[in-house]
Amino acid sequence: QVQLVESGGGLVQAGGSLRLSCAASGRTFSAYTMAWFRQAPGKERALVAAIIWSGGRPYYADSVKGRFTISRDNAKNTVYLQMNSLKPEDTAVYYCAADLAGVGRSDWEYDYWGQGTQVTVSS
Repeated sequence: QVQLVESGGGLVQAGGSLRLSCAASGRTFSAYTMAWFRQAPGKERALVAAIIWSGGRPYYADSVKGRFTISRDNAKNTVYLQMNSLKPEDTAVYYCAADLAGVGRSDWEYDYWGQGTQVTVSS
């Protein structure tokens, strides 16, 4: 069992930056693939970025490539999402997710979820 708690969301102007954190509790955090999803009003939840246990070859959605960076600190049981050059279309609730399998593109592939943190980007 893994419990996930996100933090770091908020209101920011377009072009600004935020860093989201997801603290995990439970055993063997380092074994899990960690991911960030987001869900905007009226839209389906979509994968933003994901990182495997070793931290290698992170995955990014095309819409955030070059602007967002996912990283993890296995010693701190934490995964991060650094978001730069934010745009109004990045406004959404951001969720942290975990799974023992490799990077999955769909939310149903992840077993554990945080409660979500709101990110709002004003124009």
